[in-house]
Order: sequence, then structure tokens, then C-alpha cells
Amino acid sequence: MAAPQTLQEAIQFYSNFENCKAFMVSLRWPDSKVKCPTCGSEKVSWLENARLWKCYSKHERPKFSLKTGTIFEDSPLGLEKWLPVMWLVVNAKNGISSWEVHRAMGVTQKTAWFMLQRCRLAMQDELTGGSLGGEVEIDETFIGGKARNMHKSRRRRVSSVGGGMHGGAGKAIVMGMLERGKSVRATVIPDRTKATMQPIVGANVEPGAQIYSDEHGESWRMKDYEHSMVNHLEAYVDGNVHTNGMENFWSLLKRTIGGTYVSVEPFHLFRYVDEQAFRFNNRGPMNDAQRFTYAMRKIVGKRLTYAELTGKTEEGTTPAAEIF
Repeated sequence: MAAPQTLQEAIQFYSNFENCKAFMVSLRWPDSKVKCPTCGSEKVSWLENARLWKCYSKHERPKFSLKTGTIFEDSPLGLEKWLPVMWLVVNAKNGISSWEVHRAMGVTQKTAWFMLQRCRLAMQDELTGGSLGGEVEIDETFIGGKARNMHKSRRRRVSSVGGGMHGGAGKAIVMGMLERGKSVRATVIPDRTKATMQPIVGANVEPGAQIYSDEHGESWRMKDYEHSMVNHLEAYVDGNVHTNGMENFWSLLKRTIGGTYVSVEPFHLFRYVDEQAFRFNNRGPMNDAQRFTYAMRKIVGKRLTYAELTGKTEEGTTPAAEIF
């Protein structure tokens, strides 16, 4: 059977373990020479019944599987479930909730949520592609419900998050940078002060680039850039000066969070931002199969444990899953 091109074909194709094995080996060891992930030795043999390799070098844990050293490591779920879930999350324009995965894949909602968070880890783009240049739009947005509509315990929990102008009190802030015609980078920030904004811009945008922002850009203007601003109290477009590209990304992000996930804890927000940025940056010319394969190439060397995912980071702050 040829490599799958649709979700239906993917479910059928990866229900066969041999297809899963061939696909994972081609991704992890393109030369078809399987190497021990611990020591790099090629002196390994395949144990058919256990579906493991055994390394004959002397070290701890000489046996390893297709999932060892990837985001799937130590998961009791088989690749016949993991691979379709990865296909779903990288190709669903508005995201896919843990409840949908729970119903579709026959796992608990808690397990589905953990699976999706591991997939999001693989979708994080390492910023190794150089700085943004040319024409760059920079904007910020607020994510979160109105404080007056929250339960008082949740309101206390998020009261210290966000703040600032335009009704942002109690909300998380996401900053985005878009090189027109190319890619977007987005990150959760604690505030919109100059001390926060300038280092991020300097690390991601090459000197001399043309920056477009709204009127808030005046508070963090930098001398190394050509900086044009449009006052949104007066107009949204002034010739070539606008942030409509970033507004498009914000629209997709908020549709995902508000329509699919409904509610996301600030502690986890960066994962959902990374997910949407991945799909936005790889929306074309890749098709679904190519986008899936690209994401799968990023699963190696990353690990997210449940304890890390749900651990407290601040006193009185307990991370939680999406609320439906």
C-alpha cells in the first residue's frame, strides 16, 4: 500500500505494525542502519516477539523500541493510535480537542489530553532559521475571558496575569512577529513594557528591517529599525502600514482556543500558540501528508512527562486541561 495521503488512509495504513515500523525507521535512521539511541552502536538485533531491539554494547537499558528517545517514549499506547492523532492535530485548521480524540481513538479524555500536549511539543519550532527580515508586522493580543464571568477561585488564579491597556486586566498576553509572505513567531509575554518587548524584537528581527505596528509600538520603538505605526483609534490601514497579517493569525488562534478548546489555562497557553504557529507556517505549499511527515521528523530528542506537564510552577497555581 502506498504512503497515506488522507486521514482515512492513514488510519488504515498505520493499523499495520509493519507499516509503522518501516515509517519510523525511515524517519529516525534514513540510511536504514538502526543505531542504539543510548550509545549509537549499530550492533543491535531485532527481537520479533517483543518488538524491541537489543544493543550488545554494555550499558543500562540495552533494549529500545521505535518510541525510545521520542515524544512517545514510555507510552503504553501503540503507534497505531499515536500516528493518526499526530495526523489530526497537525492538519486540523482549528485544532482538535481531547474529547474528540477520546471518542475517536477509544482512550480516556485524560490520556487524549496528554497525547495532544506531547504532539504540541513536537510542533514547537526551534528558532534556528535566522532572523525575520524585510517587512515585519509586530502586534500583541489578549487571550482570556472577562474576569467578571469567572468563578471567584479562577478569577483569583489569573488576577496577576496580563494587565495593561484595552481591557487586558486578568488576561494573558501573546506577542507575534510576522515576516510578510513568510512565517510568524509568537510567544506568551508577561507584560507589554519596553523591557519585555525590545529584547524579543532584537533577538528575532534583523537590524534594518521595516517594522509595522499599532500605536503601542511607540513605547518600545528601537533605533535599529525603520518603524512605521498606524493608530487603530483612527484607522486600521494607512497605505502599506498595517498589521492585518498578524490580525489574521490572531483570528485563527482565537478561533482555535475559543471554538475548539473553549478555555485554556495560562500555564499551558504557550503550547497552543506553538501549535497554531506550526500550522500557520506550514499551511502551504505542504499537503496533509507532507505536513504530517515534517512534524514527525521533530519527535526525536523531546520528552514531556505527565508530572512535568501538570506540576505546579507557582504557589497556588494548578495547571489544568482544556475546559469543555
